[in-house]
Amino acid sequence: MKKEYDFSKGERGKFYRQNLRIHLPIYLDEESLEFVEKIAKKKADLTSVVNEIIKGDKELAKALT
Repeated sequence: MKKEYDFSKGERGKFYRQNLRIHLPIYLDEESLEFVEKIAKKKADLTSVVNEIIKGDKELAKALT
């Protein structure tokens, strides 16, 4: 590393995006992943299956409250 860096030509906020939505990866434990993969083999891709499961859980949670 250098002792000093020159930021005099730097541009503040160059990469800032106000309404940017970042999609972070989600990691499932082995048991959950196997469960979802079995369903996905028959139906669709993993993302669609996980989204459908979450939507169903949301509806269930709403019904319980």
